Amino acid sequence: MEVRVFSRAQFSMKEKSILKQTKVFVQERLGTEGTGHDWWHIERVLNNVHLINKSEKANQFIIDLAVLLHDVGDRKVLNTIEDDYSIAEIFLKEIKVSAEVVDKVMFIIKNMSFSKSLNNKNASAPIEFFVVQDADRLDALGAIGIARLFAYGGSKSRPLYDPTKKPQLFSTTKSYKKLNTSSFHHFEEKIFLLKDLMNTKGARKIAQKRHDYVRKYTDQFLAEWYGKK
Repeated sequence: MEVRVFSRAQFSMKEKSILKQTKVFVQERLGTEGTGHDWWHIERVLNNVHLINKSEKANQFIIDLAVLLHDVGDRKVLNTIEDDYSIAEIFLKEIKVSAEVVDKVMFIIKNMSFSKSLNNKNASAPIEFFVVQDADRLDALGAIGIARLFAYGGSKSRPLYDPTKKPQLFSTTKSYKKLNTSSFHHFEEKIFLLKDLMNTKGARKIAQKRHDYVRKYTDQFLAEWYGKK
């Protein structure tokens, strides 16, 4: 698989080497991933952060590293109960990334997920955190977000829709992990919440359009389900 350059940012030779090694590492780990958290998800989120960061002017090196590594230890990818952040951290240390950069990248990875944000508001987090979080959330919206939702549900043997159930309420990471409805219910349980959780102006504008698209899709889904269209 080709390792492409995703950013026009001016990186040092060392930074370029670190990013290249990281891309190869991530492609090897996520190349055949089937829950919607594969390498192409990483590439799309990289494209999103570069779009958002045109106006935010955050540290592109920190952002790129965090995006590249944010899913390698995700519980959904590993099919485990808890995330394994050590995978990313050990890798960064092995390729001699400075302790300061490792700390910044790991802060983003450990706190950026939707479920983690239920417990931690991170209002004082650095701008790099918000750019990466927004970019990742954008990939859960729109046409691709719909595809990823059902891909993940299928990987967990969840039904497309169970009309006997209702969307579940949650307020903590623990309660979110216990959701047990259907793939379609996840639109109400998470996806439709994302628009109002965006941190940056650029992401909010993109999110609104993708949100509207998903709303139209779910209306059509239910109309077809109940034989109205």
